[in-house]
Amino acid sequence: MPTNITTRTNRPGYYGAGSVVVAPPSAPDEGPTRRTAISADKLVQRPFEGIETVWDVIEYVAKTHGGRDALGWRDVVKIHEEEKEITKVVDGKDIKEKKKWKYFELTDYKYITYVQLKERVGEIGRGLVELGLGTEDVFNIYAATSLNWQLLAHACGSISTRIATAYDTLGPSGLTHSLNEPHCAALFTNAALLPTLLSVLPNTPSVRIIVYDGDVKESVIQKVREAREGVNILSIEDVRALGAKSASDPAINEQVEKRRPKPETVSCIMYTSGSTGAPKGVVITHANLIASVGAVHTLLGHHLTPEDAYLAYLPLAHILEYIVELIMLFVGMPTGFGGVKTLTDTSTRNCPGDMRAFAPSIMVGVPAVWETIRKGIVGKASAGGKVRESVFRGAVEAKRRNTPVLGMLADNFVLSAVKAATGGRLRLAMSGGAAISRETQEFLSVALVMLLQGYGMTESCGMCAIMPPEVFRYDTVGLPVPSVEIKFRDVPEAGYFSCGRNGASEERGEVCIRGPSVISGYFKRPDLNEDPTIFAGDGWLRTGDVGQWNEDGTLTLIDRIKNLVKLAGGEYIALEQLESTYKACNYVANICVHATQDAKAPIAIIIPHEQHLRAGLKSLDGVDASKGLHELCTDSRVAALVLKECNSVGKKNGFKGMEMLSGVILTPDEWTPESGLVTAAQKIQRSAIAKKFDKEIKEAYKNQ
Repeated sequence: MPTNITTRTNRPGYYGAGSVVVAPPSAPDEGPTRRTAISADKLVQRPFEGIETVWDVIEYVAKTHGGRDALGWRDVVKIHEEEKEITKVVDGKDIKEKKKWKYFELTDYKYITYVQLKERVGEIGRGLVELGLGTEDVFNIYAATSLNWQLLAHACGSISTRIATAYDTLGPSGLTHSLNEPHCAALFTNAALLPTLLSVLPNTPSVRIIVYDGDVKESVIQKVREAREGVNILSIEDVRALGAKSASDPAINEQVEKRRPKPETVSCIMYTSGSTGAPKGVVITHANLIASVGAVHTLLGHHLTPEDAYLAYLPLAHILEYIVELIMLFVGMPTGFGGVKTLTDTSTRNCPGDMRAFAPSIMVGVPAVWETIRKGIVGKASAGGKVRESVFRGAVEAKRRNTPVLGMLADNFVLSAVKAATGGRLRLAMSGGAAISRETQEFLSVALVMLLQGYGMTESCGMCAIMPPEVFRYDTVGLPVPSVEIKFRDVPEAGYFSCGRNGASEERGEVCIRGPSVISGYFKRPDLNEDPTIFAGDGWLRTGDVGQWNEDGTLTLIDRIKNLVKLAGGEYIALEQLESTYKACNYVANICVHATQDAKAPIAIIIPHEQHLRAGLKSLDGVDASKGLHELCTDSRVAALVLKECNSVGKKNGFKGMEMLSGVILTPDEWTPESGLVTAAQKIQRSAIAKKFDKEIKEAYKNQ
């Protein structure tokens, strides 16, 4: 277990046996039902009596935490532009051109208190009522993670107006779908996103109110008004002013009070990323959200204190960030909003990046974020020369082995610089959204902060299992959250049996979940809501994930059923599991592992990590590391180097022969939602990638 974390909040023995069996198998192809030991008798529905809805949370935090800092943000003082020469590939040739890069100068963090939060939510809520929004209307939030995102969401929740979420990375087609399917009457967006909205307004007839923040030219506002008749556009400040003006209006106040939500009221229609088709609208009630808050409060509440600080930067359109911010709000932990472009000092001028400015003690990220941080740390150490790199690696190894004296020296004199880059206070971090490689988790837990894993999905309000620090171990997503119970279903075609039958000792199978934080249906999708392969009856939801119970009661995920591929030799391989491990290779920026049923082993389509690749090529004879990335990606010697390093990572992680890569296809082009190769949540689109690289894939298999 890493020793670089303060244990002041630990409660030894709190989790007992981890998870326990609470009911025997109810069918021959199912395993027993398990719950976390601390909620074995009853699943958690709320943090405590009196907290039934998200509006109750807003009232509670205003009363409990009052004048303390609640939510913080930074204003942009100035945008600096710097011109740099870059190399671009055009028709296979490297062309040098000059490009302007933007750097941000920001203020220090500013805050509103919990009392001010309630006041602003109330003002906006009354303003929306004045604008004519009803309980049957849907309010779409198409904006970046920010204070105003939360204010609009809570304001809608306070008057029982449902919100629908849209990633701010969506293009016109995705935005059109997210506005039309729920017939959104209104939406909130940022000034920078108004041009995209403008392009879809003629095709989204239900939208009648647009609320924006940021500086917008009058000409843009006029274009929005002219795009379609009957559209009302106003700033968030205008909505607040409208609500403040009606604060003494008895009729409006009575109407607002009558519209306070009940537990069964729908809070949110949250759209999934759409990695297997069109995004699905997950219908989430206030009761679902409150059960999830209560579950995390029961499981981890002693680790989440008002003295801590949480840095928010992931998309609030993703359930992970949405529920985590609600939990931090409930426990009275100040949240500071950051931007992906301003997290570090790299893209700021005359001020520190968000991490150093805010100095968080707790952070949550997806695997791609943690992989980037790990590779950035390693790259910085390598750039300092062989001596510095050797000292750094020695320090990490001394810390990992917990070597007396050396471990402390490593912390104080070598790794302290790594921690300073995040503000110097970081003591807990969690990875969620997808599987993370053990190598990355272990490296960061030693060099930076204890990195926990969690498991969840939109349909479970983001939380199915979490690894508490007290029972920390690698290769597991932790204990079931106290609002969920879990059982396995057999996946016989892949050799997974929920009761360890057919000679297998491990309990493995498809993870099925049930509990008050689990949703009961999708928006306008009776085909899915009546599908027994999704909703199995009696409240059970089939996740499509394959799991395994461990001796200490923790849950380990093996892969998703749809990503299990049977090879020519009859063995199954788990594509997502392979990808999470191969991503730990320093030469890999992104990867899609591909296999067909007539293949002996998988191959991979890889976007190289340019900095690390060029550094590695310096030791490769005959290859000019200064060539353009496009040219390097077509060089068979470069591909051989990447393949060798990937398989070295695989071997280190105990991969079997059929899990090792037989070939790699390198591509210099980033995968974006616009290209259709990843979703708005940056999940890879397997079928689209396979189609785009069909020729290269066939060629790679010829050489197997």
